[in-house]
Amino acid sequence: MNESCDDHNEQTLYERIGGKQAIDGLIDGFYTRVIEDEELAPFFKNTSIEKLRSMQKEFFTVALGGESSYSGRPLSYVHHGLGIKPRHFQRYVELLDATLVSFNLSDDDHREIISRINTYVDEIVGAGGGMDG
Repeated sequence: MNESCDDHNEQTLYERIGGKQAIDGLIDGFYTRVIEDEELAPFFKNTSIEKLRSMQKEFFTVALGGESSYSGRPLSYVHHGLGIKPRHFQRYVELLDATLVSFNLSDDDHREIISRINTYVDEIVGAGGGMDG
């Protein structure tokens, strides 16, 4: 068996991309894009950006297999009633994808990050998100 393949499989995605330092840089760059985006910025107008970045660092750490716990409220609760539509989530993922391009990631790790975040679409869009957008 190929040793490098075994090493790759034994590490979590979080470890492969560089751990806490990588997550910190990713969230800082990513949320700069998010809060400057015309379509997404309104969702964050009454949000503490410092707290948002902190919670997102926890969330991404957990989502990518890091040794942490997410201390925030359930995603479906936090996002309920905000009017987040599928198109808003898609824009969020587009900005994440654009941010990831600036990191030295393998194509597989890049795709896996996007895939893992996409698994949360139903919790973020919720039943009230509708199918019209």
